Amino acid sequence: MPTIHDIPTPALLLDIDALEGNLRRMSSRCKELGVHLRPHVKTHKCVEIAMAQRALGARGITVSTLPEARAFADAGFDDLTWAFPVIPGRLDEVAALAGRVRLGVVVDSAQAIDGLIDSGRTYRVWLKIDCGNGRAGVDPRSSLPFDLAARVIDGGLELAGILSHSGDAYRAASRSHMARIAEAERSTMAALAAELEARGIPVPDVSVGSTPSMSAYRTLDGVTEARPGNYALHDYTQVVLGSCSTADCAATVLTTVVSTSSARGTCVVDAGALSMSLDPGPAQLGRRSFGEVLHEGTPGGLRRNARLTSLSQEHGVISRTFDVGTRLRILPNHSCLTVACFEAFSVIRGGEVVDSWPILRHR
Repeated sequence: MPTIHDIPTPALLLDIDALEGNLRRMSSRCKELGVHLRPHVKTHKCVEIAMAQRALGARGITVSTLPEARAFADAGFDDLTWAFPVIPGRLDEVAALAGRVRLGVVVDSAQAIDGLIDSGRTYRVWLKIDCGNGRAGVDPRSSLPFDLAARVIDGGLELAGILSHSGDAYRAASRSHMARIAEAERSTMAALAAELEARGIPVPDVSVGSTPSMSAYRTLDGVTEARPGNYALHDYTQVVLGSCSTADCAATVLTTVVSTSSARGTCVVDAGALSMSLDPGPAQLGRRSFGEVLHEGTPGGLRRNARLTSLSQEHGVISRTFDVGTRLRILPNHSCLTVACFEAFSVIRGGEVVDSWPILRHR
């Protein structure tokens, strides 16, 4: 059986023991909090991982693109939420997909709702709420949630519920700050659902979540569903945020030292931007780094004197010297973007490569 020393680099390694532990913990966490789990598969884009999530009780999946939705529909997943604001110019594709699977779509504007109504199909519509992330969604303190929810129902569409994403948890300065962000999302969504119901607008489901906020909720009273994604693999950002330990990080990039310079005190590896992505990591670090180097002699440990400090297309620069030919494992800042750089996971158990799982990075 091949080992990680036998495969070509750069390669994306998936530690199956870490993966399975992550999936079990999130399944248990959702049961403990009394919510359904609808994992976001944009992180791993992998049918085998999604099947493992479903086997542990996940209710449907969340996707970020229409090609991603079609790829998972082709693989037999028939309950999908496309958690991205509806793209008006792609309603024909949405209609075709909705004819195959139970599809939920997301809106935060009258224009998007009217486009769905005009298409002549009945869609399951989620109303996107901004609970502090500041990216998309309507202000829960305004009249828009009520006006848009009524527009959905009056137009003959099905209101699936209200949906938020606590992406601001990624900007938390401390665990207590993250807990406040998580509770603000929960309480805002629960109160809004109650007010909609009081005005005669049924809210079947309330959907929230991000991986860091899932580690910080004390309760999810008033919420029915959570949609974390990154938890399956984790990454260095989650380590810094305190959502996991380094040992929980299931995805690493295997790379080879191809050049070294004692004068510069650096070496070059064959994992560049097209392997790692250019994500600079959590702002909380206050420094520029594109990945951390695992210390092979310490399970879950990092080499604090070695990190990936510079990237070009295929070159990566490490902040210390290693001999040419040395193989290193890099913990990415953002596993979602790193996964999207590869065609497949090399699945490992210990140091042995036990399988290869395709990555459905359809665009």
